[in-house]
Amino acid sequence: MKRILLPTDFSKNAWNAISYALSFFKNEQCKFYILHTYTPSFYRVDYMLGGPSFSAIPDAGVEASIKGLEKTLKDIKKQHLNPKHSFETLSAFNILTDEISEAVASKDIDLIIMGTQGATGAKDLFIGTNTIHVLRKVKIPVLAVPAACTYKEIQKFVFATDYWTEYKKEELDPLTRLVKLHKAKLIVLHVLEEMGIWEKQEENKKNLIKYLGDTPHTFDQIKSTHVADAIQEYVKSNQLDLLAMQNRKHFFWERLLTRQNVEAIGFHIKVPFLVLRDTGKSIKQ
Repeated sequence: MKRILLPTDFSKNAWNAISYALSFFKNEQCKFYILHTYTPSFYRVDYMLGGPSFSAIPDAGVEASIKGLEKTLKDIKKQHLNPKHSFETLSAFNILTDEISEAVASKDIDLIIMGTQGATGAKDLFIGTNTIHVLRKVKIPVLAVPAACTYKEIQKFVFATDYWTEYKKEELDPLTRLVKLHKAKLIVLHVLEEMGIWEKQEENKKNLIKYLGDTPHTFDQIKSTHVADAIQEYVKSNQLDLLAMQNRKHFFWERLLTRQNVEAIGFHIKVPFLVLRDTGKSIKQ
């Protein structure tokens, strides 16, 4: 059974990500943990000592969190009733990223699915602050769902990579399992920024082929000095359903996280993107 964490702030975008997750795994046995974190409107000594459970004075944030989670469960049962799915709600007085890290460890979470924007997300930002912090901090895969994205059958995944990392099978397994789950096709995309591929990149590519094994896949390569723009156009022109990448230094993902404004980065992907962990050695320095 897959164990999936669904952070929510009860916004429309968060509900969209939850709906996507439930449809994405509609044929799988899953346990979903729906997490909401909150902080009080002002800090009190009793909160400092032990949080809301220690306090004798009710806090509106606690009640709002519990009611919001109850409503979310009610909406799920109404719109996404599925005997293969079970749920547990988590309400916590904590910083979102810290609580997510704790939940990942205590609940043995396999995957986090969340929206790219929260309730206060500005339209001119590709990705919200909370999502950025989660992507930078957590050590498991994250599936980020854009606000305007609705679920449709997944037929084609694209894995964007530059071959500058020493791949590990356990880091690629979440991707290959999802490709097989949806009986889809995987396209491995390399954006060539330089004149050619180095020997070490070719070696890494061979290892990648080995780890992909019997996962249906093909390789493609395009030339561009603007990696993010090139990937965005490739996804759009080939009508791809999901973009996967590894979160590591030097690749375009790190550039994206340090330049949020869409006007500056030119990156506004409209399909879900799966961010895989990369603990392997980065060759390019």
